[in-house]
Amino acid sequence: MSVYQIPYTQSVDGLPVRLKFPYDFGFLSGYGRVFRVFDQQDSGNLCFGTKRNGEKFLIKYAGAPTVHYDGTPEAAVERLKSTLPIYRALRHPTLVELVEPLEIPGGFAMIFKWADGDCMDRTDAAAHKRFMALPAEVRMNIFRDALDFLAFVNERGWVAIDFYDGSILYDFETGKTTVCDIDLFRRIPCTNDMGRMYGSSKFMSPEEFTFGAPLDKSTNVYTAGALAFALFGGYKRTLRTWTLSKPLFDVASRATTDDRAIRQQSLRQFIAEWTAAL
Repeated sequence: MSVYQIPYTQSVDGLPVRLKFPYDFGFLSGYGRVFRVFDQQDSGNLCFGTKRNGEKFLIKYAGAPTVHYDGTPEAAVERLKSTLPIYRALRHPTLVELVEPLEIPGGFAMIFKWADGDCMDRTDAAAHKRFMALPAEVRMNIFRDALDFLAFVNERGWVAIDFYDGSILYDFETGKTTVCDIDLFRRIPCTNDMGRMYGSSKFMSPEEFTFGAPLDKSTNVYTAGALAFALFGGYKRTLRTWTLSKPLFDVASRATTDDRAIRQQSLRQFIAEWTAAL
């Protein structure tokens, strides 16, 4: 039996990190001093914000005994390694910038440039309220940035699995939109091999709940429409308000229909219809 209480709290640069048992984070010193810790994920990863000579980094690390992960550290390491080709293939001005991977004995890290901003995800009620209080034209710019990234993903032959409001950061000072956490994106062609896939149900297409269903460019169209509802009304299944015009509502509604034959057949078509309806 472990002599440590679970969760065990360890200090890293004076900040608490909750773990199952102590772990050596000495490699972090190479990227400066830790100023933020994210230790509540169930993915097997920990994230750290570090600062070195005025430059900030986000370090995503697998290999430590995280509290909320039921798998082995080895499995978490392999899963994080599998995301490296995704970030390399989908480099984009809106995507959080990958600096380098780092392999150490028993662990693996992905080093990103730090992106300032608040997340539009409702799990942080205060940030979400501030986000949704932005003028409609500012939210429209955020939507255009996200659409530009999704269109790039689409054209490169990927499907945006687990893309939701928590994937978008907005810097209120600079007006910059940043997309983060694309770990579960998949190359097309692919099919649903899980049944209910990972993700926020409010953003998931019917095919993401159906074992054996194709996941493709039509799925990306649904994601774009769901994001429109999240930014300008309510989520598709609980819509109470819509702050834009009826023609824009119709474009988003078509994108999020369960019938794939009715949806716009590409993100290019969705963007063209959305632009025409403005």
